[in-house]
Amino acid sequence: MNKTMLFTVAALTAAVAFSAPSSRNSKNAAASADDGAAGSKVKVRVDQYPKLGRASTAIAPSIGESPIGMCWTGKPRRWIVLEAKYQTFDRCIDQLTFTWHVLLETKTATINDKEGRAKIPPYSYLTQTVTYANIPRGTHAASVCAHPSFLEQYGEPKAVGLVITDANGQVVAGNSFSQIQGVKEGKLWWDDEKIMDKKQNNGEPLVERRMGLVDRSKTVWAIVNPNDYEYVAQ
Repeated sequence: MNKTMLFTVAALTAAVAFSAPSSRNSKNAAASADDGAAGSKVKVRVDQYPKLGRASTAIAPSIGESPIGMCWTGKPRRWIVLEAKYQTFDRCIDQLTFTWHVLLETKTATINDKEGRAKIPPYSYLTQTVTYANIPRGTHAASVCAHPSFLEQYGEPKAVGLVITDANGQVVAGNSFSQIQGVKEGKLWWDDEKIMDKKQNNGEPLVERRMGLVDRSKTVWAIVNPNDYEYVAQ
């Protein structure tokens, strides 16, 4: 896998390693609360973490014609869709909170030309927290999405981190994955100032923080396999 050159050796210092394994194949990875999260009685195992790059994008389902007619754009647009599959082993868990961290790579943006991309920092950082409630024993999915405009303007996800905490705020599972050199897998790179506050040679920030990552229930993706997802606490 080719990795994008980003940070100098000085920026390779990671904040804190996850207790979960940092390696995975292209499709699956597993992390268990038994590997860390001392004191938590909640048992969670992540069987599949989100994909990176083009594999993390998809064309939204079509619901049909609107009152004003067919689609005006004439072509489908791809969304960023990040999804994890996990298992719970208790009869019912009051709540689990999923915190997502994502770096989009500007040079993979699909509508900006070279000149347009040069005006945007090389990486965009998005984060979102989603809390699920009344989670029964079994297999579940968790997902966040970003509108096609983010993929078009700011590029594909090239680094993703996921942290799962219980009702007491204790980490029960989590991991991070990256295709960016200098952003190490299995580390809390979003807490590392040497990464998040790094400057380019021209003094401009390397990473810009943006809003826009949302729970799937707030998007058209809510109609897809709804029974795989638990109730989202408001």
